[in-house]
Amino acid sequence: KNTALNMSLSSCKSFAKFMSINVVSKTCLTVIRSKPAGIACATAAASAYPYLCPKAHASGKRGRSNAENIKRALVFWRHIGPIVVHYRFTQVWMNMNESPPEVRKRTWEKLHGIHAPTGLSVILKLRGLYVKIGQVLSARADFMPLQYVNCFMTLQDSVPPWPTKEAENIVREELQMSQGLNFDDVFESFGEALGSASIGQVHRAVLKPQYSNIGGYSGGRNVAIKVMHAGVEDRFLNDFKVFRWLCRVALPGWEPILLELQKQMMTEFDYKNEAESLKTIRLNMARSPYTDKIRIPEPATSLCSKNMLVMEMLEGKKLAVAIEDRLSRILNGNKDLARKVLKTKQQALFRGDDSGRRKEKKTLFHEINQIVGDETNIRATQKIIKTLQLISLAKYTRDRLSLLLDVHGHQIFLDGCFNGDPHPGNILELDCGRLGLIDYGQVRRLGKRDRLALSGVVAALGKDGTPQSEIADSMREFGFESRDNNDEIIAKNAELYFGSDAARIKLGYATPQMYLQYLNGIDPIIHVPDAAVFVARTSFLFRGMGSLLQQQLCTAKSWSKMAELALKEECTPAQEPYRLGL
Repeated sequence: KNTALNMSLSSCKSFAKFMSINVVSKTCLTVIRSKPAGIACATAAASAYPYLCPKAHASGKRGRSNAENIKRALVFWRHIGPIVVHYRFTQVWMNMNESPPEVRKRTWEKLHGIHAPTGLSVILKLRGLYVKIGQVLSARADFMPLQYVNCFMTLQDSVPPWPTKEAENIVREELQMSQGLNFDDVFESFGEALGSASIGQVHRAVLKPQYSNIGGYSGGRNVAIKVMHAGVEDRFLNDFKVFRWLCRVALPGWEPILLELQKQMMTEFDYKNEAESLKTIRLNMARSPYTDKIRIPEPATSLCSKNMLVMEMLEGKKLAVAIEDRLSRILNGNKDLARKVLKTKQQALFRGDDSGRRKEKKTLFHEINQIVGDETNIRATQKIIKTLQLISLAKYTRDRLSLLLDVHGHQIFLDGCFNGDPHPGNILELDCGRLGLIDYGQVRRLGKRDRLALSGVVAALGKDGTPQSEIADSMREFGFESRDNNDEIIAKNAELYFGSDAARIKLGYATPQMYLQYLNGIDPIIHVPDAAVFVARTSFLFRGMGSLLQQQLCTAKSWSKMAELALKEECTPAQEPYRLGL
């Protein structure tokens, strides 16, 4: 206890040694959850900060003072340090006592319930990078414990915004400095924030008539303005350093992925780049078969600057909310029941036991009755009507997911230019019936060599019965390397990265991270090509999105025809419907 309370480590090395301690007792578990333990972790982080963030420690003049960066690191470790230690000590304690699986499960569930709200609180307090990571994790219902997914879901569109006046002042300054324009001459109105995220927030505005077609813009007078938060780039740089250290301590194997994420995300701090990406994606999609099924906002490039993006306003709601609303209407307007049904289905998919419904020939109608617990809640005379409505809703959901997968498959394999961040908050059900795809700050481009090599991997994965040696060869061609060149393990990595979670679930691993550790224990991957990281992230996001929308996906099967077309160097996809790997 005295060791924990008086801990003042002189370097991150000694703190990491503390985190790796392999002796635990019930007294220790009590201490690490206490306030003094949090102070101790913060003290350790303070003493280690020059080692963690040497550039920030030396200069500290990139929009935020050195003191501000240190304060953020202290706040992070004050709250997160005890959580990491609590999980570590609990794991060691259960291993020492050889706790049975049911005890481990109950213990982990309890810990997740305790710490998920704290994680959300820290994210909302610090914002910056932590909001972005929280958004990604909230879309991975098959990756993260559901307690964290449910807590972090609010980050999709409910992050508290900065004051409207502050955003308006940034817009005024940007217009004056970059275009020499007066705010009151350009905008008829500037509204409250529609949503806030990690880097900036979006406001509704109305252009004055004389600026409604500036520079060839044709998106209309109603616009959305994305405004970058002040000092956010500097915060991200230092937050990445702190989070990278967390990966070394508590999330082994995540650091290479985080480095690639950092490299890509640091390109987001110039909204002129996003405006150009929007133009490119819009042009590509206009030449695709999906031009009348989706909409991508048109940027008013003549009004855009580094810290401000003006674009067409798309009217609609999030796709997940639209599906919940449809189910609620079927259930006589009972939104609480709709959420309960969707959450229960999500949990079944998370556990990997949803396939049992098909074997037992259960219908969604029967599942709803089981959840409600009273068959009379839905009258027998309404049973046929509601069953048909539920079937229609299931088809609607599958069709929407199929369209999303086809669109992103086209972007990846045929265009070589795709959105690397298609989380649920970026997909809208528009009032016109189309899907609206927004937020192209993380557009990733693939060179021809990488695009065709990736196509070879996905085409092999998408065919039933493809030998593991063939899949492994395509992975090596793409640039993957393993220590022992084990075909079976390389092929299983391919399935995890670009296919589905079926193998992981079958073997009983709760998360992809645990399954990856198992695979690396046999034959570790020693090189992952950069091009693979964001495509794999897109695959993971879609699988998580499928879980949130009550569908299990195999992205390789969904994308296999696109990949085959890319290998044949075709310019457009076939007009027939593509297989959806459900």
